[in-house]
Amino acid sequence: MLNVKAYAATSPTEPLAPTTVERRDVGPHDVLIEIRYAGICHSDIHTVRGEWGPVTYPLAPGHEIVGIVAEVGPEVTRHAVGDRVGVGCMVNSCRECEACRRGEEQYCAKGMIGAYGAVDVDGTLTQGGYSTHVVVTEDFVVRIPEGLPLDAAAPLLCAGITTYSPLRHWKAGPGSRVAVVGLGGLGHMAVKLAHAMGAEVTVLSQSLKKRDDGLRLGADHYHATSDPGTFERLAGTFDLIINTVSAGIDLDAFLGLLAVDGTLVNVGAPAEPLSLNVFSLLMARKSFAGSVIGGIRETQEMLDFCAEHGLGAEIEVIPAAKINEAYERVLASDVRYRFVIDVATLN
Repeated sequence: MLNVKAYAATSPTEPLAPTTVERRDVGPHDVLIEIRYAGICHSDIHTVRGEWGPVTYPLAPGHEIVGIVAEVGPEVTRHAVGDRVGVGCMVNSCRECEACRRGEEQYCAKGMIGAYGAVDVDGTLTQGGYSTHVVVTEDFVVRIPEGLPLDAAAPLLCAGITTYSPLRHWKAGPGSRVAVVGLGGLGHMAVKLAHAMGAEVTVLSQSLKKRDDGLRLGADHYHATSDPGTFERLAGTFDLIINTVSAGIDLDAFLGLLAVDGTLVNVGAPAEPLSLNVFSLLMARKSFAGSVIGGIRETQEMLDFCAEHGLGAEIEVIPAAKINEAYERVLASDVRYRFVIDVATLN
């Protein structure tokens, strides 16, 4: 086993602190990655604070991981030492179910194996990217194209693919009208991606304070949801709404913004249940759906798309010593638009 430096949570209430975590020895199909950058996702905060269920501590979070291949197993064919690579929310799956066979490992019938807080096939507890190294089976390691800076690419492994996948699935493109609810870590990537796909993009945010940013990132329109008139003016407008916020919203109000056959897709994951009136769906054949990240093949497709269009996340790079401060700033919506840890500061 390899002992590597990390930042980890020891309880739901204590700050994350420097420690070491164990990595398994490099197996025949494994890749050892020297981590350069790791993004901070709101999911990290939910998880380490026990808001999504029981947690085994200590836990090093982080599922937006980029770095350089330091070692490969003897049977690895996809990656080589020195390659620029990334690891997202998954590090394994059953490989056998229908979802896995069609390249949608995120919907594995037996449950995908997460980058942290999960039990891998070898029985080890997965630990995430707030660490100097990680060992992952080659099939769950993606290539970072040369056109993408590593630091700006890190959030693409979650925020990027989480928004790219539903945009592709619901066919965002020329002629489609897409609204993005919330301009945060997920929302800012949804705007960039939908714009690059050719859709007409509208941001729906609580206020207009980020309007200039939204338009700069590619939005055609920007409206404040705190203004009741917004819901009257935009009624029946959108083909697709991507809800990126991790808090409760008035689903009936937002469903009212959809055109006939429109879909509201939740990618944000609030801790509390949401409710709606079924008549909000019935009267115009509308749909309410959910989506979570994407498969490995689609994640690579997303990275290549971002490189082709010059898209990276808007980031603030921080040293590891500021992780806890960054958590509080995320909760206060005080980041534009993703924190990325410089993992070199762990040493």
